[in-house]
Amino acid sequence: MQSLQFFKALSDDTRLQLILLIFAEQELCVCELTQALDLSQPKISRHIAILRQLGLLTDRRAGKWVFYSLSDKLANWQFTAISDCCENSQQYLALGRQRLLQMGNRPDRQLLCCP
Repeated sequence: MQSLQFFKALSDDTRLQLILLIFAEQELCVCELTQALDLSQPKISRHIAILRQLGLLTDRRAGKWVFYSLSDKLANWQFTAISDCCENSQQYLALGRQRLLQMGNRPDRQLLCCP
């Protein structure tokens, strides 16, 4: 992926928040992301599809659930850009992370949001 594609993908507020939350939490499912960003499932899924198509995200299936994480095929500069952005965006991510915490422990979150 070229630099232009990478930065265009992350220039969208929703996609940037998705990437940073997934980086911060290591992996999240769509239902967790809808809770964190207070957006509809179709909107989250559409943005995840774009990020997957560009090779930024990978998925892992666990029963009914699909968990998304950063791709291990990211170039070092891409990973560093995401890491640095996350480190310097704690206030930007605060509300989304708070909403995730309100869901409880990770196994409980799976039961609550992914029936």
